Amino acid sequence: MSAYKTIKQEAYEANIKLPELGLVLFTFGNASAADRDKGVFAIKPSGVAYDDLKVEDMVIVDFEGQTVEGSMRPSSDTKTHAVLYKEWSSIGGIVHTHSTYGTAWAQAQLDIPIYGTTHADYLAGDVPCAPVMSDEMIKGNYEYETGYQIVNCFKDKSISPEEVEMMIVANHAPFTWGKDADKAVHNSAVLEEIAKMAWLTQSINLNVPRLKDSLIEKHYKRKHGDDSYYGQP
Repeated sequence: MSAYKTIKQEAYEANIKLPELGLVLFTFGNASAADRDKGVFAIKPSGVAYDDLKVEDMVIVDFEGQTVEGSMRPSSDTKTHAVLYKEWSSIGGIVHTHSTYGTAWAQAQLDIPIYGTTHADYLAGDVPCAPVMSDEMIKGNYEYETGYQIVNCFKDKSISPEEVEMMIVANHAPFTWGKDADKAVHNSAVLEEIAKMAWLTQSINLNVPRLKDSLIEKHYKRKHGDDSYYGQP
């Protein structure tokens, strides 16, 4: 029996939720689950259809991106996941999709603006978009550089990955994360819905203003922080 049974199961369950939620098509996207004590994560094998996926197919990789266990090649985005786990010690799961609306905003190279309270329930600001990757980074270790494209965006914007658990990468697509793989999937679904709402809002009113600060603060703090009162104690 594999020593990594738990994270293989977590990664498998996260991956199969992606097509169920309409977040991936064919073999697009991937999810991973980390074991911090062992310094590894489980991730979807590259190019395997979700319908054919099995728990034992999950590939175990260390935080340097090296395969530790598994007979198949891991996702082509593995090095991006490895960078995020290595740089952000608080996260335990990562999801990458090419969901329609989130990817559309990424291709437009724009942050997803905060227009309403649905968005503010999850974030106190726009969903950030990492800048276009430089030619030097593209020619280098591409997937590894994508990880640092994300990390550097958060550093430049002084954003915490614990506070903002989602983003889009210019010309590419969404990435989300969380305390575990299930939360990362949840955040991926939220990002896609926020992206869709923002697009529809702009379609109705091109001059729509961003949500005012008082409403952002009210809705965000209802769910987050010491004074939150949403849900059960």
